[in-house]
This record gives sequence, C-alpha cells and structure tokens, in this order.
Amino acid sequence: MNKNDLPLNQILPGDCVEILDALPEKSVDLIFADPPYNLQLQQELWRPNMTKVDAVDDAWDQFGSFQAYDEFSRNWLTACRRVLKDNGTIWVIGSYHNIYRIGAIMQDLGYWFLNDIVWIKTNPMPNFRGVRFTNAHETLLWASKAKGARYTFNHHAMKALNDDKQMRSDWLMPICSGSERIKLNDKKAHSTQKPEALLYRVILSSSKPGDVVLDPFFGSGTTGAVAKRLHRQWIGIEREELYVKIAQTRIDNVIPELFVDEVFDVGDKKRQAPRIPFGSLLENNLLTPGQLLFFQNNRSQVARVKPDGKLVGNGFEGSIHQAGKYLMNGSPCNGWQHWYFEGEDGQLHPLDELREMIRKNLDIE
Repeated sequence: MNKNDLPLNQILPGDCVEILDALPEKSVDLIFADPPYNLQLQQELWRPNMTKVDAVDDAWDQFGSFQAYDEFSRNWLTACRRVLKDNGTIWVIGSYHNIYRIGAIMQDLGYWFLNDIVWIKTNPMPNFRGVRFTNAHETLLWASKAKGARYTFNHHAMKALNDDKQMRSDWLMPICSGSERIKLNDKKAHSTQKPEALLYRVILSSSKPGDVVLDPFFGSGTTGAVAKRLHRQWIGIEREELYVKIAQTRIDNVIPELFVDEVFDVGDKKRQAPRIPFGSLLENNLLTPGQLLFFQNNRSQVARVKPDGKLVGNGFEGSIHQAGKYLMNGSPCNGWQHWYFEGEDGQLHPLDELREMIRKNLDIE
C-alpha cells in the first residue's frame, strides 16, 4: 500500500468510524486514541471559595447508557483495528469511568495488551466535595493487533529519557497547564487537552520516523503537533468544527528541525541489523567445532560448540539461546550477549563481537 493513498498530515472532519472505514486496510503504523470518557457527572462542582469548577460537561462526552457507550467503543475500536498494520500498535487513554469497559472490548476484538501505563499527575484537580480520593491518575492501554505480532518498541530511547534506567509503567508528569494550555476568551479551548510530554513519550517509544500516526479523536491536535516535531506522518479525525480550526492553527505553527536520519532515528540499531546465524561463526572459522564457550563471563559454566552450531553441556543441548535459557532456569536469554569465547589475549569476550565481525566483513551493516 502506497502512503500516497493516505490523506497524510491532514485533519479529516467528521465521524471517526465513517472516515476510518474509508481508509485503506492495514495502512497505519500507530494509533493514539483519547476517546470520550463518559464521565457520568451528576451535578455541578464548586470549589470551597464558591467558584465553579470547569469540569468536562461537553455533549460529546455524554451517552445515554453503558450499553450505548460500549457500542460506540466497539465500533471505533473495530474500525481502528482494520486500518492498523499487522505490526502496528494502539494506545488508548482513559479514566476509571471507561478504561475497564474499553479494555474488555479490546480483548474481545483480538487486541493483545503489551502494557498498561499509569499516568500519575503531579498537579491533579482536588476532590472539592471531599467524598472520595482525589483522582490523580489516568490509564493508558498499549496493545498490538494480535498475540505474537511484531511491533516497534524503542527500548533504548526510553532508557535514555529516564537517566539510562529502564522506563517503568508509572509515568509522573503534570497535566496540561500554563502556556501549553490553549485558550479561547480566557477559557480552555478543549476540556481534556493532553500534555505534549505524554504524547512525546508515546510516539517516540512505538514508532519510527516516517511512520503514520493516526488519532481518531484529534481534539486540539496534540498528537499531530508532536508527530510533526518528531518527523512522523500523521492523520487526525475530528468531528467538532471548532477543534479542527484550533488544531490546524496549532500544527501550522510547529516548525520541526531539519530531518537528519541519524538524529531522529532512535531505534535499536542491533535489532534492526540483518540476522546472522550462529553457524556462520563456524563456517567463517571464527569458532571451531568442540571449542569451549563460557556463560555470563563465568569460566565455571561452560559448553562446547557442536559442528551444527548447537551447544552441549552438563544436562543440556540446544542453540545459544536455548542453552542460556536452561542455565537461567527458564528465563529468556539472548545468547549473543550471554555466551563468551576466549580471545587471543586470554580474556573472555561476548559472542556479539564475532557477529559484528561477520556483518562488517560482508559489508551489510
């Protein structure tokens, strides 16, 4: 499917299901959805100083029943799954009012959950009536199209954003406020505008430059603004005419830096590199049949290399990954990084060094 067949970098006004149904099948790399939450507010909210709380009371967030909301959710989630590529992922954000109903529907439709992320708000709105705990978080569901599907996850980029520590599933950041909050006549232009920091993390973690990012509830255009800044293609769908105008103006004012591949591509280069069979090390005389290998840089845990590339040791036989998994009591193991060979200097080196030598010799990096 040619990307030219898609209405890239455009806001499409109208009903999201109708528009999604008109898009080509399996054409989108990433979906971020911030649907109506169906908040079920029963009455107006007032602060102790008797000023009214600017709550979410928009007509687009109101449904006659849970059944009506479920039907609405099932329809747009079904339409999203049709346009999502087989290796694409979807993010859906919600609160306790709706996220559990949406999650169940997603599983019924065949989506496979990868994570649930808790966005912990540093500055949540207090519960002024004092009858419940302050709602200080929202939940994001991240899912692939089906169980076992391949998908993009820029693990090392997320570590880099987190002081080189593996990023956790609890994200601490403020709600959209201050100069970032778009206003009209001193009032919020959109009642549920999301912070750009949240979308930055979502888009950077699960897409690549040039990928198509779709938002079926585009609102004030946060997804498009961040996608443009990160050199992703984007498509927004929005039925409210006012929001379309606000979002378009906002995105027009985003001027991204000049695209340079080595700057904007944050993917794991090793994962993207061509696969090298372990047997190639034997064929290229970098290892010899019968040679000793050492597990996790430990000379007391050894295996010998068989002529067919399998490892054999005390109680196990299999590939470098299977042998490592056995020694780690069933935990997943990347044998390239966990098995070591003894070099000419007498020191132990990871097998990954030999793999890189083959890639360079074949000039396929």
